[in-house]
Amino acid sequence: MEVKRQALDISEWKHILLLVVLVGSLSCCQRRNTFCVTGNISGAADTVLYLEHLSLDKGSVAIDSVRLKQDGAFCFHAEAPGNPEFYRLRIGRQAINLAIDSIETVCVTASLDSMSFGYRVEGSGICDTIRLLCIKLADVERKARRISADRNYTLEERDSLIGLLVEQYKNEVKRDYMQNHYDAAYSYYACFQTLGTQLIFDPLLNRNDLTWLQAVANAWNEKYPGCQRTENICNIIHECRRRLAKPHEIVLDIDGDKVRELGIIDMTFPDINGQERELSSLRGNVVLLDFMAFSMDGSTERTLLLRELYNKYHERGFEIYQVSLDPSQHLWKQRCEALPWVSVYCEEGLESDMLRLYNVQQLPCYFLIDRNCDLQARQETIPDLEAAIEGLL
Repeated sequence: MEVKRQALDISEWKHILLLVVLVGSLSCCQRRNTFCVTGNISGAADTVLYLEHLSLDKGSVAIDSVRLKQDGAFCFHAEAPGNPEFYRLRIGRQAINLAIDSIETVCVTASLDSMSFGYRVEGSGICDTIRLLCIKLADVERKARRISADRNYTLEERDSLIGLLVEQYKNEVKRDYMQNHYDAAYSYYACFQTLGTQLIFDPLLNRNDLTWLQAVANAWNEKYPGCQRTENICNIIHECRRRLAKPHEIVLDIDGDKVRELGIIDMTFPDINGQERELSSLRGNVVLLDFMAFSMDGSTERTLLLRELYNKYHERGFEIYQVSLDPSQHLWKQRCEALPWVSVYCEEGLESDMLRLYNVQQLPCYFLIDRNCDLQARQETIPDLEAAIEGLL
């Protein structure tokens, strides 16, 4: 009997010791306050997978990375945010968008060839809803590209048809996702989705959109008061209401006598990451220098056309240096984040000396620069932009 009693005591002590180890492990995890993103990307052997934080002030910031092995398995740990924040898994231009708001584990499985829209996610209903939003918007973008490529329509008709697609998508998002879920991370995410560079919900162009953003802002202010995301959307609402009270028109009235024709004039402006980008740094390429504003009508259609040119000629040495003159830097950041070319922001806007030096009389306005960094043509003298690019390449 004593032997049995001693064996029982040892068993109990082992059980207690195991509980102590488990509690210690849980306490360690709580102190570290981390979240985990794990999973598998098939067909991606020897590629680098990044976990990036989509920050408000610095753009995309890499948190961690791993070179995938044959099995495509990965596991990232990062400090958990105190309120919902947005992240993405990225390989090259393929990306999976995620929302994290606590200590949690999200499992993602995908194939590299369909990573952005063919992935599966477990452990987070919010991330899965964001997946559905991305898939639906990708379908809208495919339809918009077909319309954009159909030359049976006029430019105005194409822009109108794309506008109808956006409205249909927006109404579905309002009804099926945002309504009565204004404090959800996916509702905040939907507020800043873009088609090309055009915001789906554009509070500056549509007062009804402003109302929906206000509903999200109110819900976040109640649930996450004082956090950066809440302050961001509240500031946008305030700025939009201020600007709508005094509508701003992009009109240039420049005295031609004060304009100097100097060929290429170098310029340096910051990109979305705050890096100063010089126009002359693109020497050796054929460059489209583009002065524009994303807040202008038709910018979505125009961006889709530029993307077609860029995709067609970039590998042969074609670059775009796009100067945004938008009055709102935040809106510029939202719309240029996914662009593959150099997009910079001119804080002086319509008061910039560059407009006078290049004799820009209206927006948008573009110029073609050859490989030697010499100005070759401007918008008014280019009857066929694609042919002009071909000639310089």
